[in-house]
Amino acid sequence: METYNSNTERYQRAKQRVEKMKGFYTHLVIYLIFSAFFIFLNFRSGNFPWAIFPIVGWGIGIMGHATETFGWNPFFGRQWEERKIKEIMEKDRQLF
Repeated sequence: METYNSNTERYQRAKQRVEKMKGFYTHLVIYLIFSAFFIFLNFRSGNFPWAIFPIVGWGIGIMGHATETFGWNPFFGRQWEERKIKEIMEKDRQLF
């Protein structure tokens, strides 16, 4: 049987995760709106495709926000973290 405290902790973690997701989706919608605006301005202002620079730059930021929000990291994922934690714990155990 779960205790009240563990339910409260799980609720708080879930709430924090939902807040992160909400922040990411808000960021994504603003990015899409501004990307369309940049493209519109680009077509009105001339032939050089300058809109690509803020769109790509901001897109990289969106990708970083997504990896942080959804916990996806192809280089340092959960398996890598667990291996490193075990490795460090083993080294600490040998020292003491």
